[in-house]
Amino acid sequence: MNQPVAAANSFKIMGVVNVTPDSFFDGGRHDAPLAGDAHAEALIEQGAQIVDIGGESTRPGADPVEATLEIARVVPVVESVHRSHPSVQLSVDTMKVPVAAAAIDAGASYVNDVTGFRADPELAGLVASAGVECCLMHMQGEPRTMQANPRYANVVDDVRAHLEERMAFAIAEGVREHRIQLDPGIGFGKSLAHNLELLARLDEIVAIGRPVVIGVSRKSFIGKIAEQRGIAGADADDRLPGTLAANVMALQKGAQVFRVHDVAETAQALAVASATISAQPTSAAE
Repeated sequence: MNQPVAAANSFKIMGVVNVTPDSFFDGGRHDAPLAGDAHAEALIEQGAQIVDIGGESTRPGADPVEATLEIARVVPVVESVHRSHPSVQLSVDTMKVPVAAAAIDAGASYVNDVTGFRADPELAGLVASAGVECCLMHMQGEPRTMQANPRYANVVDDVRAHLEERMAFAIAEGVREHRIQLDPGIGFGKSLAHNLELLARLDEIVAIGRPVVIGVSRKSFIGKIAEQRGIAGADADDRLPGTLAANVMALQKGAQVFRVHDVAETAQALAVASATISAQPTSAAE
């Protein structure tokens, strides 16, 4: 069976910097003055090609944050890291135009919107006019309610159709197609079964033709699988092995960008997986 060319030849690691008090895994660890800067520096040293900086938690049940507070959390980190590492791509994880605009002015060149420009449609115009890259993610509902009994006719078909519609909207608003990346939104309005089916059939999302971003890092579905098998994983601190396994499988299916908390470990796991995929013959005859 032929492997996706993108999986064998290229991947990027997006390191997560949550300057929030309430993110599900590292909330409160990097929101003190200078802590976000130091964490971003560490992720870059470990090999992150993109640093994703967020000032509003989107964990299940999270409350919204005012734009002014989000800007106050995010912009100083963007400014500092951009000044120290001007060649590293900085992403702002936001759904708000004022926050994205302030971050772009400070040096960000990537907007990661978990709502795919649904929360604030004018964000598409900002991305277009600024000429930056963006990630459009699928999320059923919104963070406070998304895990309340999510339902789909066919989760992969529904997510693919949603991402295609969001991409069409962005292009109509002036965003260049080559600047768009897509994220199926693992854990955002999905049950365990939905998440596993999306990962198993991720190549159908890859087939849309844009780089696919995958974000499985230490998420609760990994803990649920571990719990079912009576092994460690109930706590997010114990979910790194499962995270690495899911990312390797996503690489095999063609994902190209991996949003993670653990950059060094992910870099090594994906390097080995990528080298192995590249070493495989392209057909049974070979």
